[in-house]
Amino acid sequence: MIVLVGFMGAGKTTVGRLLAEHLRLPFTDTDHVVEARAGRPVPEVFRSEGEEAFRDLEQAAVADVLAGEEAVVSLGGGACGRAATRERLRAHTVVHLRVSLEQTRARTAGDTTRPVLQRPDLPALHAARQRLYDEVATVAVPTDGRTAEEVARDVLGRIETHHAARAPEDR
Repeated sequence: MIVLVGFMGAGKTTVGRLLAEHLRLPFTDTDHVVEARAGRPVPEVFRSEGEEAFRDLEQAAVADVLAGEEAVVSLGGGACGRAATRERLRAHTVVHLRVSLEQTRARTAGDTTRPVLQRPDLPALHAARQRLYDEVATVAVPTDGRTAEEVARDVLGRIETHHAARAPEDR
């Protein structure tokens, strides 16, 4: 399982689809799983039930997806906030797509569908989440100023290098 984590605007969905196509694996975005289960979009869940209820749904969706078939998986930006999710990620190849707050703002300008973008503490949230992503990451790949194709190629190279370095241990 290859799991992509990172802040909003990092390109997790776009890069994830490219990786899945290259690796001939299915692609799953856990936000879409949550929406399917809730029967409504993420922003509606946030508005009607609050962030904690959304995070509960997200945690369950992530657990189910990670227990499933091999795939490329994109997690929502806040999914790593839960200790149970971070623990589950230890069994998988986790790629942190690093994005600066400036790039996040540029890439998501005008996006009204992401409730977390409206938080006044966005810089502090970005910094706190970076630490969580780094905690769970097998590899980290910068995304600022790069196309999704460049990032996907970089991810593939780093994953191959990581697995080659681990191979002697696994024998």
